[in-house]
Amino acid sequence: MSILARFPSVLMAWRNLGRNRVRTALAALGIVIGVMSIASLGMAGVAINQQATAQLGTIANEVTITPGEDNPDDGVTQEQLEEIEALVTDAAVVEQKTNNTDVSARGQDARVSVTGVTEADELYTVSAGEAPPRLQSGALLSNTTAQELGLELGDPVEYDGQLYRIRGLLESENSFGAGGGGELVLPLSALSEQDHYDSVTIITAGSDDTAAIADRIDAAFNSYGRTEDVQLSIFTSADIQSGISGFMNTLELALLGIGSISLIVASVAILNVMLMSTVERRGEIGVLRAVGIRRGEVLRMILTEAAFLGTLGGLVGALASLAIGFLMFGALTGDPMGVLAWASARYLVYGFAFAVGASVLSGLYPAWKAANESPVEALRG
Repeated sequence: MSILARFPSVLMAWRNLGRNRVRTALAALGIVIGVMSIASLGMAGVAINQQATAQLGTIANEVTITPGEDNPDDGVTQEQLEEIEALVTDAAVVEQKTNNTDVSARGQDARVSVTGVTEADELYTVSAGEAPPRLQSGALLSNTTAQELGLELGDPVEYDGQLYRIRGLLESENSFGAGGGGELVLPLSALSEQDHYDSVTIITAGSDDTAAIADRIDAAFNSYGRTEDVQLSIFTSADIQSGISGFMNTLELALLGIGSISLIVASVAILNVMLMSTVERRGEIGVLRAVGIRRGEVLRMILTEAAFLGTLGGLVGALASLAIGFLMFGALTGDPMGVLAWASARYLVYGFAFAVGASVLSGLYPAWKAANESPVEALRG
């Protein structure tokens, strides 16, 4: 004897769904679409968040210092730099000066940001050539700008009337310039006309050291009493990550809200299916009630039908969402198996649970209506 045979109301519910397979399939399809909307959009938010976090990982060990709003000078002074170096003895301190210029070659111009730096290897990665630990001659140029102008290693570029030969080509994603285009990295002496440093970057051993150093410098230069005095602005990747995490959490909630609308629409379809089913079987339900079937059994039968619809649609929707999740994580993070982590897989559970719950709720009214109708009235039609 099958398991369903031990529970007559469950067996009848399963058989009733098979009476009109087209209508049942369409109702289940609505649930599938709703679950896919919730789960896929939720997993998309997680994948985007992980991608953003991975990209920030390359600067997780950096503290960036710029002039604060209460700094009387145009930048970080030499005295402030020396004090920073005295405070930071366990990390590299890289001072930088910046400007913008036009680079010309073979009749074409390109606007680039100029960065003056000595410890080039601390900040930059090259795709060709070298980024020397002490850049005292020559230059580094963004690979994209070099390709645009047809420049190669050893070719000269001009800045402020002085020629510098290209020693390395920068990987574009590692360019720290703010010019909106390419970047030209020169020895610090090339920007000697600027008295102050535009920024100072501290390269630490890890994220824990990053936070400790940032706090140490903040306490030394910025006082917080009745009046805030911010001499230096201090940024770390943790500050950026905090803002991104807040935005991503909001985005995930918004995506879940959008996906939930689809499932609510599917619930209305299930309500319609259940109502039509009870109307069509009104006489049959009247006979069941007349031969002694209790109201609870009728109620359980109708609710079980709704639960079967939600379970079937939820399972199919979760499996389809899982397949979509593999593709999304593979494309965005490079790790398709990341979809199986709880941060992502939970949306499959949420979608399935929402599908079953919404289906049962949609079946409450039809079940109550069928269970409480008088057998005599039901037999009369």
